[in-house]
Amino acid sequence: MVLGGQVFYGGADRVPGHPNREERDMTTIVCGVDGSAGSRRALAWALGEARLRGASVRAVTSWSVPVIVAGAGMAPVVLPDEEFETGARTALDHAVDEVSAELAKDGGAVPAVERVLVRGAAANALLDAAKDADLLVVGTRGHGGFTGLLLGSVSQQCTHHAPCPVVVVPTH
Repeated sequence: MVLGGQVFYGGADRVPGHPNREERDMTTIVCGVDGSAGSRRALAWALGEARLRGASVRAVTSWSVPVIVAGAGMAPVVLPDEEFETGARTALDHAVDEVSAELAKDGGAVPAVERVLVRGAAANALLDAAKDADLLVVGTRGHGGFTGLLLGSVSQQCTHHAPCPVVVVPTH
C-alpha cells in the first residue's frame, strides 16, 4: 500500500491512520542506520515523523567482523573486534548528530534518539529492535554490493518479517 509516497507493507489495518486500524499513540519508531545516504534519508524521515507524533526514535546500527579468506601460503589479517565496533559507533553517532542538527535548523524540537549498536546481521538487529516498536523505517538500500536491486536485502527482509508496519524511504 502506498501512503503519502511511502510504501507500507502488510494489510491496510497496519497503516497508521487507516480506518480499520485500532488507533493508539505512537511511542517508538525504529530506524536502520548504516551511514549510507539512503539510511540518512530514512533517519530524517523517522525523526520528522517522530516529531509529528510525539514519539522517540531508536536508531539501530549493526556490525560484524568480516570473514577473511586467505589463499595458500598467505596469512589472514585479523583486526580486533573493537575496530569494527568503533567504526560502526562512529558512523551511527555521525549520522544521528548530522541529521538531528539539520532537523533542528527550523527551530522545532528534535525527538529523543536512542542509539543502539548491535553485533550481528543488520536485518536480525532491526527485526529484534522493532519487536516493541510502532513503526520500522529503512532506506531502499544501504552499502550492499548489488546496486541494481530496487530493494536491498535488509530492506526486503524487514518488509517481509517485521512485527510492525514498515516504511521504506526512497533514495530520491
